Amino acid sequence: MHLARFPRRFIAHLPTPLERLDRLTAELGGPEIWIKRDDCTGLSTGGNKTRKLEFLMAEAELEGAEIVMTQGATQSNHARQTAAFAAKMGMKCHILLEDRTGSDNSNYNNNGNVLLDHLHGATTEKRAGGGDMNAEMEALADEMRADGKKVYTIPGGGSNATGALGYVNCAFELLGQANERGLKIDHIVHATGSAGTQAGLVTGLKAMNAQIPLLGIGVRAPKAKQEENVYNLALKTAEKLGCPGVVQREDVVANTDYVGEGYGIPTEDGLAAIRMFAELESILLDPVYSAKGAAGFIDLIRKGHFKKGDRVVFLHTGGSAALFGYDNAFDFQDRWKRA
Repeated sequence: MHLARFPRRFIAHLPTPLERLDRLTAELGGPEIWIKRDDCTGLSTGGNKTRKLEFLMAEAELEGAEIVMTQGATQSNHARQTAAFAAKMGMKCHILLEDRTGSDNSNYNNNGNVLLDHLHGATTEKRAGGGDMNAEMEALADEMRADGKKVYTIPGGGSNATGALGYVNCAFELLGQANERGLKIDHIVHATGSAGTQAGLVTGLKAMNAQIPLLGIGVRAPKAKQEENVYNLALKTAEKLGCPGVVQREDVVANTDYVGEGYGIPTEDGLAAIRMFAELESILLDPVYSAKGAAGFIDLIRKGHFKKGDRVVFLHTGGSAALFGYDNAFDFQDRWKRA
């Protein structure tokens, strides 16, 4: 795939590291665990959305946009990275933040990603949970356009065919790193939500005939809906790339057993995964996406889903800034003592 055919702003720190997690591998006693560090993409503490925004913001620039608008949950990693990218390019940014959890915690509503949104100069407004946020965003953008403003809208998570190109590129990058090291990858696992990361990865992997199964651990939608969203976006992405039909329905697999009470609500297993990655590997996960992805990954290892000796890559989608909005989910009273 010749991705240079598509406009792109090269801002991300790429390639991101591919590292072996020795202590986590030993602790779980199952497959050989590797991690693709997309928490290290650079922009405003990094994360997976930066790859998507390289293509999306280039498109916005070509269209002459003066304002970029997007939407997401209160502690949206995508919103923070969009605000940062807009600041880097000298564009205004306006964000609609959906109250999906009903939390009245001050840190959740003002710290973490929200603090960074505002530090990057973005303006924000709250919307009640449960609405069609993309539709609400487009309605607001149309009002601004009627006033003569040039607005470019980005769907939640940057998840459309343009944004998914970022993860087609990640698939190429990961396979290149593996090939250079003589590293045979048996499985790739990651958190999946708005569908763009998984759709781009599966399209890129299939286009290269990589023959590596990809598993998304869902953080929001039920299994059937999640897989449908990913598959539909993968079809559009493949069409955009000029390889229609490369992705089949059976290539898209999501496990949604680890969502818990709902999107943005931490789970005990997710919090345990955060502690495990932090204490064993000095890697920070976030409670919304990467922790639930890791919790599912850990549980599947313990259940024998992956064979001993398999090499499995966990793709870290970033999001550690959100930890500061979820401080009340952790109880560290037992740490206030001497070792």
